[in-house]
Amino acid sequence: MRAVSYSKNNHLNLLHRGAEFFPALIRAFDAAESEIYLETYIFALDATGQQVKSALLRAAARGVSVQVMVDWLGSGRERCQLLAAEFLPAGVQFSSFNPWFRRGVVRTHRKIVVIDGRLAFLGGLNINDDMLSDDDSAAPLPLPRWDFAVSISGPLVQAIHSEVAAQWLRVNLKNLRTRWLNLKKFSVLRDRHALAVAEAGLVVRDNLRNRSTIQRALLHALGHARHSAYFVTPYFAPGRKLRRALAMAAQRGVAVTLLIGVGQFRMQDAVAQSFYPRMLRAGVKLVEYGKTQLHGKVAVIDDEWATVGSSNFDGLSLFVNHEANIIVRDSDFAQALRVYIERGVADGRLVNAEEVARYSWSRRAWNGFAYYLYKSVLQLITAGKYTK
Repeated sequence: MRAVSYSKNNHLNLLHRGAEFFPALIRAFDAAESEIYLETYIFALDATGQQVKSALLRAAARGVSVQVMVDWLGSGRERCQLLAAEFLPAGVQFSSFNPWFRRGVVRTHRKIVVIDGRLAFLGGLNINDDMLSDDDSAAPLPLPRWDFAVSISGPLVQAIHSEVAAQWLRVNLKNLRTRWLNLKKFSVLRDRHALAVAEAGLVVRDNLRNRSTIQRALLHALGHARHSAYFVTPYFAPGRKLRRALAMAAQRGVAVTLLIGVGQFRMQDAVAQSFYPRMLRAGVKLVEYGKTQLHGKVAVIDDEWATVGSSNFDGLSLFVNHEANIIVRDSDFAQALRVYIERGVADGRLVNAEEVARYSWSRRAWNGFAYYLYKSVLQLITAGKYTK
């Protein structure tokens, strides 16, 4: 299991919602000179997806090497076929991750882009329209989806580039000569630097050397929290260790706030609500966000430590899927993200102990059943690690 390796001299820009993310992404694609890697869970064919696809095709047409990997389940079999039918003849290398569950239940839930080995994007945003739900209904949303990404330049891009390149090689087996030539090319692209504005590190979760890296980073930060801890997630169902760490932080006087998305999946809401009594008894502030679809996976601790990425605070992200987060140790960045979180908290609905105590017996039973079912499935596919 790898520890977090931090680098300095990185330039980070926090991007809120697709309105900031997609224009920056498309501009970067249009400026690409040699290489683009894109890895995402969902690549929709809505208006936003079409704009991103067109930018990738333009890059390939002018000779840029373009590699696109999407998750087979997240994007859907038919959509993967349509993307392949457009990308491959145009010279874009395209791959779907784990089709037909040939590698088990694991999915790639990561959202990473690397351009020319110099610029990276990482966060929670898929390639889909901000105003449409990302589930199968694609229902219109009342407001743009609430989510974050980060653009990165500087030494950290080396680690991100190595990670997406290694993932591409793992999924797309090639002969040894081609692998060696690619690795030589990757090493040339690493010697790039930017202005020193932050200290940051990449943390990934996979089922090889990094099974617990993201959870371990969260636990370490919570264990050292002194004043405040903000956690934002659309789906709250972490394992026992992280739930205990949140409760213990609140009990020792840390102001712990959980901002949780609600209203998308009824059973997921019930699983999260099954944890409410314990969290409230410990002194955790619980806020439900239902103004629009909350999709951000971020945290800020003591205005000094922050994370942005693809990992939800639930069992699938922390124990099963491939995920990628950036961890930033920089007060300006952490405070800027905390301001966004506090706006989300203000737009949410505070859950109090009196309300939870008034839950009907049927609602309590449903919440308990939802958690029991969720726990049973996670216990099975994680070989018991979910409740350890």
